Amino acid sequence: MPIQNSPYHAFAALLASSGHTVSPAELHGLLLGRSCAGAGFEVEPWLVDAADLLGTPPADNVRQALIGLQEMVKGELTSDDMTVVLLVPSDESPLPERAAALGEWCQGFLAGFGLTARDTALSTEAMEVLQDLAAIAQVQDALEESEDGETDYMEVMEYLRVAPLLLYTESAKPPTAASPKPSLH
Repeated sequence: MPIQNSPYHAFAALLASSGHTVSPAELHGLLLGRSCAGAGFEVEPWLVDAADLLGTPPADNVRQALIGLQEMVKGELTSDDMTVVLLVPSDESPLPERAAALGEWCQGFLAGFGLTARDTALSTEAMEVLQDLAAIAQVQDALEESEDGETDYMEVMEYLRVAPLLLYTESAKPPTAASPKPSLH
Protein backbone atom coordinates (compact mmCIF):
# COMPACT_ATOMS: atom_id res chain seq x y z
CA MET A 1 0.00 0.00 0.00
CA PRO A 2 1.48 3.37 -0.93
CA ILE A 3 2.20 5.63 2.02
CA GLN A 4 0.06 8.41 0.54
CA ASN A 5 -3.05 6.31 1.12
CA SER A 6 -2.62 6.21 4.89
CA PRO A 7 -5.25 8.10 6.91
CA TYR A 8 -2.48 10.37 8.23
CA HIS A 9 -1.24 11.38 4.79
CA ALA A 10 -4.79 11.80 3.46
CA PHE A 11 -5.60 14.13 6.37
CA ALA A 12 -2.29 15.96 5.94
CA ALA A 13 -3.08 16.52 2.23
CA LEU A 14 -6.56 17.78 3.13
CA LEU A 15 -5.14 20.22 5.68
CA ALA A 16 -2.41 21.41 3.31
CA SER A 17 -4.89 21.91 0.46
CA SER A 18 -6.88 24.16 2.80
CA GLY A 19 -3.81 26.18 3.69
CA HIS A 20 -3.33 24.74 7.20
CA THR A 21 0.19 23.94 8.39
CA VAL A 22 -0.90 21.96 11.46
CA SER A 23 -0.13 18.24 11.39
CA PRO A 24 -2.91 15.66 11.72
CA ALA A 25 -0.96 14.19 14.66
CA GLU A 26 -1.15 17.47 16.59
CA LEU A 27 -4.88 17.84 15.85
CA HIS A 28 -5.56 14.26 16.93
CA GLY A 29 -3.49 14.81 20.08
CA LEU A 30 -5.44 17.98 20.85
CA LEU A 31 -8.74 16.15 20.41
CA LEU A 32 -7.69 13.17 22.50
CA GLY A 33 -6.17 15.39 25.20
CA ARG A 34 -9.31 17.47 25.61
CA SER A 35 -11.48 14.33 25.50
CA CYS A 36 -9.35 12.60 28.14
CA ALA A 37 -9.56 15.68 30.36
CA GLY A 38 -13.34 15.59 30.33
CA ALA A 39 -14.39 17.86 27.45
CA GLY A 40 -17.08 15.42 26.40
CA PHE A 41 -17.95 14.80 22.77
CA GLU A 42 -19.96 17.87 21.75
CA VAL A 43 -19.01 18.88 18.21
CA GLU A 44 -19.05 22.69 18.46
CA PRO A 45 -16.56 23.12 21.35
CA TRP A 46 -14.18 20.72 19.54
CA LEU A 47 -14.47 22.73 16.31
CA VAL A 48 -13.73 25.94 18.25
CA ASP A 49 -10.59 24.42 19.81
CA ALA A 50 -9.54 22.98 16.43
CA ALA A 51 -10.05 26.38 14.75
CA ASP A 52 -7.81 27.96 17.42
CA LEU A 53 -5.05 25.48 16.57
CA LEU A 54 -5.61 25.84 12.82
CA GLY A 55 -5.61 29.63 13.07
CA THR A 56 -8.84 29.98 11.06
CA PRO A 57 -12.26 28.36 11.06
CA PRO A 58 -12.00 25.17 8.98
CA ALA A 59 -13.52 24.92 5.51
CA ASP A 60 -16.42 22.47 5.14
CA ASN A 61 -14.27 19.55 3.97
CA VAL A 62 -11.86 20.00 6.90
CA ARG A 63 -14.78 20.53 9.26
CA GLN A 64 -16.29 17.20 8.15
CA ALA A 65 -12.93 15.47 8.66
CA LEU A 66 -12.65 16.97 12.17
CA ILE A 67 -16.15 15.75 13.04
CA GLY A 68 -15.24 12.29 11.70
CA LEU A 69 -12.07 12.32 13.77
CA GLN A 70 -14.08 13.11 16.88
CA GLU A 71 -16.51 10.28 16.16
CA MET A 72 -13.54 7.91 15.87
CA VAL A 73 -12.06 9.10 19.18
CA LYS A 74 -15.42 8.89 20.93
CA GLY A 75 -15.81 5.32 19.68
CA GLU A 76 -12.33 4.38 20.89
CA LEU A 77 -12.68 5.93 24.33
CA THR A 78 -16.16 4.63 25.02
CA SER A 79 -15.78 1.10 23.64
CA ASP A 80 -15.05 -1.84 25.88
CA ASP A 81 -11.72 -2.74 24.33
CA MET A 82 -10.27 0.70 25.14
CA THR A 83 -7.64 1.04 22.45
CA VAL A 84 -6.52 4.24 20.86
CA VAL A 85 -5.16 4.39 17.33
CA LEU A 86 -2.79 7.33 16.95
CA LEU A 87 -3.09 9.42 13.82
CA VAL A 88 0.58 9.33 12.84
CA PRO A 89 2.45 8.36 9.65
CA SER A 90 2.41 4.67 8.75
CA ASP A 91 5.32 2.36 9.58
CA GLU A 92 6.57 2.64 6.00
CA SER A 93 7.34 6.33 6.55
CA PRO A 94 10.91 7.30 7.52
CA LEU A 95 11.52 7.10 11.27
CA PRO A 96 12.35 10.83 11.65
CA GLU A 97 8.96 11.73 10.13
CA ARG A 98 7.14 9.30 12.43
CA ALA A 99 9.11 10.50 15.48
CA ALA A 100 8.35 14.15 14.69
CA ALA A 101 4.64 13.29 14.40
CA LEU A 102 4.76 11.54 17.79
CA GLY A 103 6.23 14.70 19.30
CA GLU A 104 3.51 16.81 17.65
CA TRP A 105 0.87 14.39 18.91
CA CYS A 106 2.17 14.70 22.48
CA GLN A 107 2.27 18.50 22.24
CA GLY A 108 -1.31 18.53 20.96
CA PHE A 109 -2.43 16.13 23.69
CA LEU A 110 -0.87 18.24 26.44
CA ALA A 111 -2.42 21.41 24.99
CA GLY A 112 -5.85 19.79 24.76
CA PHE A 113 -5.61 18.31 28.24
CA GLY A 114 -4.45 21.65 29.63
CA LEU A 115 -7.29 23.53 27.93
CA THR A 116 -9.88 21.31 29.52
CA ALA A 117 -8.51 19.88 32.75
CA ARG A 118 -10.49 20.73 35.81
CA ASP A 119 -8.94 21.89 39.04
CA THR A 120 -9.26 18.47 40.58
CA ALA A 121 -6.04 16.91 41.71
CA LEU A 122 -4.71 14.14 39.53
CA SER A 123 -3.30 10.90 40.87
CA THR A 124 0.44 10.38 40.94
CA GLU A 125 0.05 7.95 38.02
CA ALA A 126 -1.81 10.54 35.94
CA MET A 127 0.81 13.19 36.69
CA GLU A 128 3.53 10.76 35.61
CA VAL A 129 1.70 10.14 32.32
CA LEU A 130 1.57 13.88 31.63
CA GLN A 131 5.28 14.21 32.49
CA ASP A 132 6.04 11.28 30.17
CA LEU A 133 4.11 12.94 27.35
CA ALA A 134 6.03 16.17 27.90
CA ALA A 135 9.30 14.23 27.77
CA ILE A 136 8.27 12.33 24.60
CA ALA A 137 7.35 15.64 22.96
CA GLN A 138 10.99 16.70 23.41
CA VAL A 139 12.81 13.55 22.27
CA GLN A 140 11.63 13.14 18.70
CA ASP A 141 15.03 14.17 17.34
CA ALA A 142 16.79 11.52 19.42
CA LEU A 143 15.32 8.58 17.49
CA GLU A 144 17.66 7.54 14.72
CA GLU A 145 17.05 5.36 11.70
CA SER A 146 18.27 2.08 13.19
CA GLU A 147 16.93 -1.09 14.73
CA ASP A 148 17.24 0.43 18.19
CA GLY A 149 15.47 3.55 16.99
CA GLU A 150 12.64 1.41 15.57
CA THR A 151 12.38 -0.53 18.83
CA ASP A 152 12.28 2.69 20.87
CA TYR A 153 9.64 4.12 18.54
CA MET A 154 7.45 1.00 18.83
CA GLU A 155 7.74 1.04 22.64
CA VAL A 156 6.71 4.70 22.76
CA MET A 157 3.80 3.99 20.39
CA GLU A 158 2.58 1.13 22.59
CA TYR A 159 2.78 3.38 25.65
CA LEU A 160 0.85 6.15 23.90
CA ARG A 161 -1.90 3.73 22.93
CA VAL A 162 -2.69 3.05 26.60
CA ALA A 163 -1.44 6.07 28.59
CA PRO A 164 -4.29 8.39 27.52
CA LEU A 165 -6.80 5.80 28.71
CA LEU A 166 -5.54 6.17 32.29
CA LEU A 167 -6.16 9.92 32.07
CA TYR A 168 -9.56 9.39 30.47
CA THR A 169 -10.58 6.87 33.10
CA GLU A 170 -9.50 9.22 35.87
CA SER A 171 -10.61 12.60 34.51
CA ALA A 172 -13.35 12.17 31.98
CA LYS A 173 -15.42 9.09 32.64
CA PRO A 174 -18.63 10.00 34.39
CA PRO A 175 -18.69 8.47 37.85
CA THR A 176 -20.55 5.19 37.74
CA ALA A 177 -23.90 5.11 39.44
CA ALA A 178 -23.45 4.91 43.18
CA SER A 179 -22.56 1.29 43.49
CA PRO A 180 -22.59 -0.09 46.98
CA LYS A 181 -19.08 -0.42 48.31
CA PRO A 182 -18.13 -4.03 48.85
CA SER A 183 -18.10 -4.79 52.54
CA LEU A 184 -15.12 -6.51 54.05
CA HIS A 185 -15.97 -9.53 56.14
